[in-house]
Amino acid sequence: MKTLGTIIVLGVAMMLAGCGNNSNNGSINGNWTAALMNSSSGGSPVFNFTATFTQSSGSGVTITNLSFSTATPCFAAGSTATGGFTLSGNQNGVTSGGFLMNIQSTGSTTNLLTLQGTVSNNTISGTWSLSGTTAGCSGSGSFTMNKS
Repeated sequence: MKTLGTIIVLGVAMMLAGCGNNSNNGSINGNWTAALMNSSSGGSPVFNFTATFTQSSGSGVTITNLSFSTATPCFAAGSTATGGFTLSGNQNGVTSGGFLMNIQSTGSTTNLLTLQGTVSNNTISGTWSLSGTTAGCSGSGSFTMNKS
């Protein structure tokens, strides 16, 4: 009987230890790397960028440290980014739901990159579209973002 009590106490202790904080959980907060593929040219890469996401109040996402790693005239003068997500699940620290992000060029040109997809754990995937006044700043395709 004493052995059974010890096993139960150890089992409860192990379960409580599993409830600790995991810095690599599935939340939206953190650094993300995106790869955007072109739908009209056989899925060739078009844009790559990194950004930091932080969930703000409600369904908003604050986006900072946006940096394109591919040369693009569409956002050469800089850009601002906004985003949001619709939480449909958050179990054991894993976030899932819908995601929307807009990147708008700054300066004298008007270029808008819109990403719409689904968050699942540490991956966001979906479609993107780009429209703008700068030559060559239009297109669409698919994207994948991974949390780093």
